[in-house]
Amino acid sequence: MTHIDAGADLESAHPIPTDVAVTGLTAAEVAERVARGEVNDVPVRSSRSTVDIVRANVFTRFNAIIGVLWVIMLFVAPIQDSLFGFVILANTGIGIIQEWRAKKTLDSLAVIGEARPTVRRDGVAVEVSTSDIVLDDLIEIGPGDKAVVDGVCVEADSLEIDESLLTGEADPVVKQPGDQVMSGSFVVAGGGAFKATKVGREAYAAQLAEEASRFTLVHSELRTGISTILKYVTWMMAPAAIGLIITQLVVKDNDFKDSVARTVGGIVPMVPEGLVLLTSVAFAIGVIRLGRKQCLVQELPAIEGLARVDTVCLDKTGTLTEGGMDVSELRPLQGADDTYVRQVLGALGESDPRPNASLQAIIDAYPDADEWRCTESVPFSSARKYSGASFSEGNGESSTWLLGAPDVLLTDDDPTLAETDRLNEQGLRVLLLARVTRDLDDPEVARGARPTALVVLEQRLRPDAADTLRYFEEQNVRPKVISGDNAVSVGAVASKLGLSGTTVDARRLPSDKDGMADALDEGTVFGRVTPQQKRDMVGALQSKGHTVAMTGDGVNDVLALKDADIGVSMGSGSEATKAVAQIVLLNNSFATLPAVVAEGRRVIGNITRVATLFLVKTVYSVLLAILVVCSQVEYPFLPRHLTLLSTLTIGVPAFFLALAPNKERARPHFVRRVMRYSIPGGVLAGLATFATYLIARHYYTGEGSLAAETSAATLTLFLISMWVLAIIARPYTWWRILLVAAMGFGFLVVLVVPWLQEFFALKLVGVTMPWMAVGIAVVAAAVLEVLWRWVDRRVPA
Repeated sequence: MTHIDAGADLESAHPIPTDVAVTGLTAAEVAERVARGEVNDVPVRSSRSTVDIVRANVFTRFNAIIGVLWVIMLFVAPIQDSLFGFVILANTGIGIIQEWRAKKTLDSLAVIGEARPTVRRDGVAVEVSTSDIVLDDLIEIGPGDKAVVDGVCVEADSLEIDESLLTGEADPVVKQPGDQVMSGSFVVAGGGAFKATKVGREAYAAQLAEEASRFTLVHSELRTGISTILKYVTWMMAPAAIGLIITQLVVKDNDFKDSVARTVGGIVPMVPEGLVLLTSVAFAIGVIRLGRKQCLVQELPAIEGLARVDTVCLDKTGTLTEGGMDVSELRPLQGADDTYVRQVLGALGESDPRPNASLQAIIDAYPDADEWRCTESVPFSSARKYSGASFSEGNGESSTWLLGAPDVLLTDDDPTLAETDRLNEQGLRVLLLARVTRDLDDPEVARGARPTALVVLEQRLRPDAADTLRYFEEQNVRPKVISGDNAVSVGAVASKLGLSGTTVDARRLPSDKDGMADALDEGTVFGRVTPQQKRDMVGALQSKGHTVAMTGDGVNDVLALKDADIGVSMGSGSEATKAVAQIVLLNNSFATLPAVVAEGRRVIGNITRVATLFLVKTVYSVLLAILVVCSQVEYPFLPRHLTLLSTLTIGVPAFFLALAPNKERARPHFVRRVMRYSIPGGVLAGLATFATYLIARHYYTGEGSLAAETSAATLTLFLISMWVLAIIARPYTWWRILLVAAMGFGFLVVLVVPWLQEFFALKLVGVTMPWMAVGIAVVAAAVLEVLWRWVDRRVPA
């Protein structure tokens, strides 16, 4: 069949620039432009550079504080009092290595998922990487393709481009030869080609993104919460540290080096240095784990975001069903000739150079009639719900046909719809072939359409979709199936997958946000949804406080993906959807989503746990410093004591707890949830430790009394910290019990091995005071248990 390009008729009104050849650039012309640097050299970054990773992990506020204190301690105290500095070096190194590994995973996946535009060179269409495009390249575009550089339209076949991501204007713009094409816009219908006029950093979208590369993070309550906590910690540290320095160096007449060591011993534990490290490591390992499942996380905290989701909006096609379809039946209507109908369908299939899945199934089933000639065509779009073409038939007759949704092309009282509904109830997709008398560019082209045949398509259900939907139900995440297809058909597909709930025709949804939100709460399956409605539905759900994830693979999903809290795109989806999504499932498997949700829950749940460990230490350290300043006594600990305690009760166990499985649903108010445990726990630990210290000061006298007092106070603080760890480790599993027991055994080894006693300056003197220290710790642990349970009941998270 001969196909006449509809854009050819427009060339007289919009002449193609004379320097643009329809064959594109030659190899020699491409080489010249590369030599001149006229290439699209904007780097596509899915992660921070290695230099940025090192800088972010090394040059931190707390590393600076601890680094200065470490240098001081190296000069004034034994090496064991400088151990905290080596711990910081190890932490920083681990952070850099893990984030670098995550970067390598991200970058390798980004290459797999990178857009590969089609350019015409030497008259041949070839796929190239985005960075290989040069100035004046002729770039072919079709539905779902994103314009990666600025240019001017050269060829247009009913080309409609959505510029909403750039201009905010929701309606697609019809492009004709000579019109501008902006990078960042995407094709919603039709096809064509444009000449690249601006590449690299000169392109419009590149200029918009210059200040905020792809690594600019989505909102992360976890990251924001930790920053808030660190800000409060800094405010608490400053006065406490100044008071401690004055007390230890001026008020108390101690040996200078010992005073410096005890001052540093008071300041160092105030810094929750491992908290930021563990958060980075947890995110990085999450990215690596998901990368192994062919899941590209384009923005790291998107893992966290999906874990907070309580509503997931699913597009049926490509998500619950596989992309391909099969024609299962052809039903001629009103006595239409079966052979003639097949000829029409074959011609319609040939008229669209970029067919969607439905039309592709028709192309596979019905061959083209060579004697038919297409004179005009309208490609399918989600807004119209139909495609069409006009033909000059082999016998000299002319005809115009539409192929699309029966309930859109026909009036509500048409008897054909009853037959369509019966097929839809079986989960089959039905297209209507109708003959029309009006021109294709007539806004009411479908009026008076004469039904000619029903094309029945069978959709292929994804084998893993039912299990995935069941997982979301079990995790209290409400699935909402949102599709442009017939509501009855979509509902039948959903019920086959075990999804229960009300089916709603979106054309009957209220237009106001509150009314729509109420309808969305009640319904589960929504059909005949327009692209703009998808966006409105996401906004309506968010207005009710829901955290919404949107999945999709088609160009009609872009606006909703962009507005959702988390956008999830299939790897085989359009370039536009992959560009706006935070998560891309490169294996096109909807079944990967539970792994992403589980990874997010693991990260958030575990960081909330370990944050409590770190901040209990910060609170008791600040309180001890204040009590020491007010009491005008020596600070009870040397750096080595708190290094030992931090390693056994926080550092080592926190690392394992942060990476453990955790299916607990993420809850909001991270700062409040952490501080409501950390403050009472830290205050209780600080008061009990200081009480033991004061009692020991009255009990011990003479030479070596300060070392004995420190040992008793250390024992109390260790036991209380162990109880905090034991609470945080719940619910117990065999490895958690083993972890807590191993930390306790480690401290016991230090107390009984002579050279370790000497190394850490720990030696319990006598029997009475050590047992009193144990007794105080037991009472404090019992009070802590009661206090935290009371907090659970009375202080909402």
